[in-house]
Amino acid sequence: AQRQGTPLSDHEYHQFFMSLRAAQRARAVCLIRTLYGCQNPLVRRLDEYENHGAIPEGRICSEMPGFPFFTNFCAFSLYRCTRKMYFIKV
Repeated sequence: AQRQGTPLSDHEYHQFFMSLRAAQRARAVCLIRTLYGCQNPLVRRLDEYENHGAIPEGRICSEMPGFPFFTNFCAFSLYRCTRKMYFIKV
């Protein structure tokens, strides 16, 4: 049992993205995110699932070189979408 709002483990990420494995599915979610924003009910459900039931609030730290943090989870997710880096964790 993980703490609510924490990132998924590597195994959990594998399971999470298994349903989005096809690049077309990941792009479709990103398109929905881009068109309707992070408040879209489907996008929120996916974000909650990715973070053990709660979307983290506030600044998101990242292990990405050159991008040590993002202002919030939405900004991080939009960055992943625009860079087509669907499987990058925080």
